[in-house]
Amino acid sequence: MHDVIKDLEARREQARLGGGHDRIDRQHKNGKLTARERIALLLDEGSFEETDMFVEHRSYDFGMDEKRIPGDGVVTGHGTVNGRLVYVFSKDFTVFGGSLSKAQSEKIVKVQKMASQNGAPVLGIFDAGGARIQEGVDSLAGYADIFMQNVLSSGVVPQISMIMGPCAGGDVYSPALTDFIFMVKDTSYMYVTGPDVVKTVTNEVVTHETLGGASVHAAKSGVVDGAFENDIEALVQMRRLIDFLPGSNRDTPPVRPTFDIVEREDYSLDSLIPENPNMPYDMKELIEKTVDEGDFFEISPSFGGNIVCGFGRMEGSTVGVVANQPMTLAGVLDIDASRKAARFVRFCDCFNIPIVTFVDVPGFMPGTKQEYGGLIKHGAKLLFAYAEATVPKVTVITRKAYGGAYDVMSSKHLRGDVNYAWPTAEIAVMGAKGAVEIIFRKDIGDADKIAEHTKSYEDNFANPYIAAKKGYIDDIVLPHATRRRISKALRTLKNKDVQNPWKKHDNIPL
Repeated sequence: MHDVIKDLEARREQARLGGGHDRIDRQHKNGKLTARERIALLLDEGSFEETDMFVEHRSYDFGMDEKRIPGDGVVTGHGTVNGRLVYVFSKDFTVFGGSLSKAQSEKIVKVQKMASQNGAPVLGIFDAGGARIQEGVDSLAGYADIFMQNVLSSGVVPQISMIMGPCAGGDVYSPALTDFIFMVKDTSYMYVTGPDVVKTVTNEVVTHETLGGASVHAAKSGVVDGAFENDIEALVQMRRLIDFLPGSNRDTPPVRPTFDIVEREDYSLDSLIPENPNMPYDMKELIEKTVDEGDFFEISPSFGGNIVCGFGRMEGSTVGVVANQPMTLAGVLDIDASRKAARFVRFCDCFNIPIVTFVDVPGFMPGTKQEYGGLIKHGAKLLFAYAEATVPKVTVITRKAYGGAYDVMSSKHLRGDVNYAWPTAEIAVMGAKGAVEIIFRKDIGDADKIAEHTKSYEDNFANPYIAAKKGYIDDIVLPHATRRRISKALRTLKNKDVQNPWKKHDNIPL
């Protein structure tokens, strides 16, 4: 028996070494942790239970029968994050560059299925060179198997992808199908075709970073939801994100102890809105002064900056926050902001997370670039997402709510449950100046008359009272009481039960 145990330990030690000491050293020299080191940092200490440690590829071509390494380039299993179950797979670049074999795909699919069946998030850590060319179509079949499980798991359990090295070709589509993607600056990149292929096909010379680095996807393409400085920061932030999320669509959002007071009032908010209606202010200040202990996890902070999305807590329970940001493009809705917020709203609705919306929006972005880019369809995505959502929805209009953008931003007309406005709110078809120039076109040359018409319009339309009289606003609240009023509203909505009409699935304007 002693020999059997020694043999098992020797085999385990061989598997833990992956591609060997030299390749592990090379990984460290490149500023990256190994697959197992990443899992150890992500999960609670001692909680990881590995599966399929001894799996090897089944390829015999191109001399592969003489190159078999236990684990075959991916470490899989489950553990806990702050005591809550999660499933994880981590690509091991030290083994065949992390390239995907059929055996490796089977390991990943097994973990994906277990996560769905047991109602726990699944996290994928990517650091790999794409398909294993020696396996040909088997490798492609493996990708498709993973993609299929990504699709079946969508809306069932949270799926998070962390790009911590190369992620190219077929490898990119599994992350693209997950709920959130994050990257590490300087050491990770994503693209469908690499720089060499791009040069051959289009004669364009690009580097890995300019083609698919974190700076590109976090700020320009919007493919990823955030970029971190290094592996350690990325994994710590992933633990923080997981703490906000329920295990599955069968769960309610997790509740964490909080020392914040529900009745807390912040009188600094009474002076947040500038006297000049064209002056910006930072909406994040309002968010952080409203959620528990100022703890706010922002999604895609560098993309679509005119809208802010992220997770906070109210009375210890997770909420999703969507807010126009006057500091960027005056908080206008454009293509990027609409796409970003629509996807976030749909995620919250999938996983029973209430949505708090702060509104200061002057409308949709005008111009040929936006129209040619399909602003109509992209704006409709956000409208569709809010209208479709059946989770509790609380809305606060702080200043401008103009035109169709007023409708889109979780208005009462899109089944907003509780809709508040600050006394500074302006709810109208458009700003007073633009409205007067249309209605009183004949008086444009007379400055006194235009000023008089503008004042009259502001008094009669650019305020929250008309909407309140019609029941479109439930109450006009004082800024300093925002946290208390939102908390109470969410409390009343805990047992909300609204069902959409039966359908196979909807047809959102993609």
